Formats: sequence, C-alpha cells, structure tokens
Amino acid sequence: MGEMSFVSDNQAGAHPKVLERLHNLSEGSAAGYGEDQWTAAAGLAVQQVFETDCAVFFISTGTAANALALSALSPSWGAIYCHNGAHICNDENTAVEFYTGGARLVGVTGLAGKPDVDTMRSHMEIATVHGVHNAKPAVISLSNVTESGTVYSASEIAPYRDLADAYGLHLHVDGARFANAVVSTGATPAALTWRAGVDCLSFGLTKNGGIAAEAVVIFNKALAEQFAYRCKRAGHLWSKHRFLAAQWLALLEDELWLKNARHANAMAQQLAEAFSRHSSIDLPWIVDANEIFPVIPEKIRACLRDGGLGFYDWPAQPDMTRFVTSFNTEAAAVDRAVALIAAN
Repeated sequence: MGEMSFVSDNQAGAHPKVLERLHNLSEGSAAGYGEDQWTAAAGLAVQQVFETDCAVFFISTGTAANALALSALSPSWGAIYCHNGAHICNDENTAVEFYTGGARLVGVTGLAGKPDVDTMRSHMEIATVHGVHNAKPAVISLSNVTESGTVYSASEIAPYRDLADAYGLHLHVDGARFANAVVSTGATPAALTWRAGVDCLSFGLTKNGGIAAEAVVIFNKALAEQFAYRCKRAGHLWSKHRFLAAQWLALLEDELWLKNARHANAMAQQLAEAFSRHSSIDLPWIVDANEIFPVIPEKIRACLRDGGLGFYDWPAQPDMTRFVTSFNTEAAAVDRAVALIAAN
C-alpha cells in the first residue's frame, strides 16, 4: 500500500526518466561549465516552451534562482514588493538581501497569497514621496503557485504589470511550482509570463520530478547581460553542467513536466473534496494546484496522524494544516487518505 505522506513535494523522489537521462549522459566526457551540447539543447527546449527567444540559466536550488534573479532586477538600494507570506520573505533566510547587496523586501498583505494591488501602490507612493530617504521601488515579485496554494491567471497578473509600469519597476515570478500553475489555468507558459508582462521567471522543476532542476528565465534580454557573471560569482555555475541540463531534457520531453503536474493537481483535488465533505473541516482557500490548507480541529488532526497521514501544521491560521501532493503520489494512498478523513 502507498505511503500516505503529504508533507511536501520536496520529499518526492526523482522521476525514472530523469534518472535514466542522467545515467545515459554520465558516459564519456563533455565540455564543462555549460559549454556542452546538452546544456545548449536544454536552453533551446526552454525557449520552445515559452515560444520566445529568452535567456536561460540553469541553477541547482530555488533559493539561489530567486535571489540571483532579483539581484539582476533590483539595485542594492531598491525595494522588492511581494506578499507578506511569500517564500522569498519567510523561507529563504536573507538570501535575497545578500545577493542584491541589501535590497529591502516589503511584504504586502492580501487574500489567499496574493498581495493587494492598492496596498502595494500605497507603499510605493510613500516611498516615492520620501525619495532618497526610503528604498527605491524596484521590483514586484509574485509567486505562481502562491504560498496559499492559489494560482494567478494571466488577467490577474495584469494589474501588477500596470502598477510596475506606473512606477518603472520590473516584474518577477517565483515559479517553484510553475508547472502546477500552468496546468491549473490551462494557459500557455508564454501567456502566464512574458505575454502578461513578466520580465523574469524563477522556473522550478525540482518539486516536479527533478533533483536540482531550477532555472532563471529572463524575458527582458537587457537584464541578462551580466547574469552569467552573477551565477559564477555566487558559486552556481556547475562544472559538470550537463547533469543539470539532463534533468530539463528529460522533464520537458513529451511534456512530462506537465503530465507530472497534472497528476499532482488531480490528487490534490481528491483530497480537497474529502476535506470539503467533512462537517468539522474548513477549506479557507480555493485549491488551485497541488497544495491544500485545511483547518482541522486538534483532535481530528491527532486521529489522522495516528492513522498514518503525514502533513504539516501551518502557522497562517489556528488549526491550519498543509497537505501537498506530487508527481509520484499514488492514487491508492489518496484513496486510503480519503477514507481515513471520512472516518474521523
């Protein structure tokens, strides 16, 4: 029987096709530091995903991808506006501040993981009035999927682009679960990024079947001119770079990355339906992707854990929990979880 662990998609293993591609590319020798044919092929594959000529840099961790991306978008005296629950604010230590040389993260409140546009504008107005006495507005950073498990459509990104244009800012998206957002919305990757005015995407596939499969995708090519130097200076240029590229080649081939995300989202929907049917469990946020945040009374939480369910307690609200499904979540494990939820 499948393990009922829904703690995090970071705990999922690597997809067999990724391991197969890594094994195949380990034979023989190849040029180092990204000068190999597979890195070039993977970069082209990413460009094809986004239907445009963009700059692609493969990175091994999501934290580095976000921090390096933002270092290219913001000066050290800049302000980076995001939701106050965003990963860059709460889960990446001071990586953004370190790589930018001191840029300030400004957390903005908003429902379901999406910062309120009017509140964000008021922060920018105050900063502009204060001039050099305040951090200069530089970047808006959104998470798609958000830290509440919700997803932005292209039309929902538009007001942030308008705000960025009004103040001369860049627009960044943290896409650690970008695949899940794509399949949830049914939009193309292009529609959710550069066509919606996004300048830069931190594109993650580590949670979606990879091992160290992150990328910084820069749609505004002028912002990419110095980026290779940033990667090298930060220690994020792999000598055996083909092993990063191999993961992307495997996951992008035949749209495996989308198939993986589609499965994870479908498993989450089954769990969400089970929670929604329970009279004592509340789902305060819509389940758009592969994360569910049910509010579960303590006694029921204890019974679920005693029954073998693995999940996080989540601090956003009293009694809130987090369940995350992944590309290798087994349908049988979800069925058992659904039965356990109904029994308690």
